[in-house]
Amino acid sequence: MPKPASPISDRAPTDSQLTPYDEAQAITYLRLLDAEKAGAPWQDVARIVLEIDPVAEPERARIAHETHLARAGWMTTTGYRHLLAKGR
Repeated sequence: MPKPASPISDRAPTDSQLTPYDEAQAITYLRLLDAEKAGAPWQDVARIVLEIDPVAEPERARIAHETHLARAGWMTTTGYRHLLAKGR
């Protein structure tokens, strides 16, 4: 599986604009959306996609998963426009 371009933060950004972190995590966001569509358990997604052990760090894994999945959703409704405006 592809590795993220930068380490995963404990929380995804909540800015109203696209951030450098968003750009670096674009593949991560896509993988999260694919996993959600497939019905994968969030614990597996946290371990595999975010590389956070949900057994050793349950709260961190849950928050990282929730916030990154929310940001991935934001990218599909709003954030992509910022990419298009940049000509990407």
